[in-house]
Formats: sequence, structure tokens, C-alpha cells
Amino acid sequence: MTFKHAPRAVFPLLAAATLAACAGSPGPVGNTAVPEPAKPVALASYLGTWHEYARYEAPFQKGCEGVTATYSERDDGKIAVLNSCRKGGLDGKLSEAKGRAKVVEGSDGAKLKVSFFGPFYGDYWVLDRGEPNAEGQYPWSIVGEPSGRYLWMLTREAQPSAELRAALEARVRELGYDWDLVRITEQAPTTPSS
Repeated sequence: MTFKHAPRAVFPLLAAATLAACAGSPGPVGNTAVPEPAKPVALASYLGTWHEYARYEAPFQKGCEGVTATYSERDDGKIAVLNSCRKGGLDGKLSEAKGRAKVVEGSDGAKLKVSFFGPFYGDYWVLDRGEPNAEGQYPWSIVGEPSGRYLWMLTREAQPSAELRAALEARVRELGYDWDLVRITEQAPTTPSS
């Protein structure tokens, strides 16, 4: 099942791709040959909350920590996007951006177009993702776009394991990205429920 065929979705950081085209100067190119997405993406498995583990710094995310994103299907078939971050640190002011996304036909759900500003859409490519876990969710995803200037690593947990962090770094390098440009996102520690 691809994004357009599922009833509800939560998609992290779709907003960022559109803002990239509209806000500030882009950063350096970190990958001169961005690959096509490695796997199809099923909306039902992309559902839920994502936390940004790391990213290429972008002007529209300057100073953002505690970054998350939430997505849901709209009545018109597009995807509602809500990105949030704390400006300047985990105790900083909450900043939110609302937008919309649509699946690119023929992309097996792995490519989307995202907009925060009227008719202007940016690219959001799910370059790779983990296999569904016991809850049927992808545990991680790596998101980019064709210019190679933007990159996001997303996880289900605010504090991914050392094993997952190492696997994400290895996969990002395999995809051709310059790890030296990666900025790790600060996330609040999670507390176990009693």
C-alpha cells in the first residue's frame, strides 16, 4: 500500500523540503549524485510520530532542537503536515509549520511534493527506510531531495540506540552523502512509563 491509498498518516519533516526552496540560502551540496529511493513506502507503515535524529543544517531549521513531525490524510486526498521544533534549545520557544503534501505518481509512495507556501512545492524523497517492526511501523527513514543539499534521518524513538545510530551513519555514507555535514539533533530523553 502506498501513501495515497492509506487513510491516515504521520510524516516527519515533509515541511522542510518545501521551506528549502523558499527560505534562506541552501547549504553546501552533500551528495552530487542523489540516488533514487531504494524501496517502496507504504503509508500505513509510515504512520506515527517521527523524531529527527540528524540533518544537514538548513536556514529554515537554524537553531531547531527537539524536532518532530506529524502527518495525516486530508479530505482532499493530500497529506496534512505539521512540523515542530524548539528554537535555540529544548527549553526554547515552540515553532510549528503547517503544510500539505502529495504523492508523486509512479514513485511507489517514496517521492512526495510538499508545500507550505501556496502553489510552491518542494521534493521529499524517502531514500531508504527500515522494515516494519512488530507494530507495523518503519523504525527509521532517510529523507533527501534531488539537489543533495538537504538530508534528514528520522527515527521512531527520540533517543535511538547506538546500534541504530551507527547503522544510519553507515547507510547515509553508502547513499553517497558527506557525513561531515551532518548535524545531530538534540532530543529530550524519554522516561520509561511506570
